[in-house]
Amino acid sequence: MRKMVEIYASLTCAIGFCANAQEISQYQYWLELSSADQIYADRTGEIGRTEAFREFLGQDSIVFRDQRGPVDALEEYLSDATSFDEMTWEAHYIDVSRDGDLGLTVGPTELVNRTTESDEYAYGHLVSIWQRSDGAWKLMADIVATIPGFLALDVEPNFADTQPVLDETAESGSSSLLNNDMQSLIDADDLFGLSINFRGGERALLRYGLESTRVYLPGMAPGIGAEASAAYGAYLDSVSRTSTINLIHMGGFLSTSKEMGYTYGVMQADNSPDGTSFSTGYLRQWRFKDNDEWGIAVEVLRPL
Repeated sequence: MRKMVEIYASLTCAIGFCANAQEISQYQYWLELSSADQIYADRTGEIGRTEAFREFLGQDSIVFRDQRGPVDALEEYLSDATSFDEMTWEAHYIDVSRDGDLGLTVGPTELVNRTTESDEYAYGHLVSIWQRSDGAWKLMADIVATIPGFLALDVEPNFADTQPVLDETAESGSSSLLNNDMQSLIDADDLFGLSINFRGGERALLRYGLESTRVYLPGMAPGIGAEASAAYGAYLDSVSRTSTINLIHMGGFLSTSKEMGYTYGVMQADNSPDGTSFSTGYLRQWRFKDNDEWGIAVEVLRPL
């Protein structure tokens, strides 16, 4: 796969895809993260999920767990191996900050538990957050949006799918980015949580998302753009119409170029329509748009 990516890079540059130095640099970052993710996937196949995670996890990394939400990943994997240790995945979408220090990979995954009498299989979309430190990509967060049934792993990422996000993002060095900091990202996160209750999930994501927003929800195929907002609304609006959804921000990351960031936490509500409480972990990728506002590029939910 890495060979095919390298050939693709040569061809696209040859036909004028790499039109200027900024695009060449951005595409190189994209290729480097694609390679790191593939090496990580290969190591998982060679030595198992737990050992591969221990090799790639960075300081302050988190992982989402059922019922507990986001927890310290290093502590989780150093103290307790997961039963679903056999894991296979391929990326179908990759995004990287303009400084090349923060990125996202996402794609279908298959997990197998062979410790039981009959093998157990689980399927979903694995979303991973990466941070580059001292020249090496480190895994900072991952979350799986599970689905029933089989997902084909015959996929490959394409930089052309990332280009629409870049087109909506403020240029590197823009004066509008100077005042961006982690607090501005937290404020955007909190405002979006309030908007879900005021507007409903669909309208909130249409207002605060990108035209190319992607959502990964449990039990659903990935949604992009207006389709993503409709799926988000279908998942959340039955709850938000009858209860207040409270967003609990728990952490995040901001790129050095200040135009990409991530937030994560938990959204909860009592007295959902079926009489049970609603609780889901969320991982949210943000891009600072050319209209000087933070916008959601990727939204992932995992029920707790």
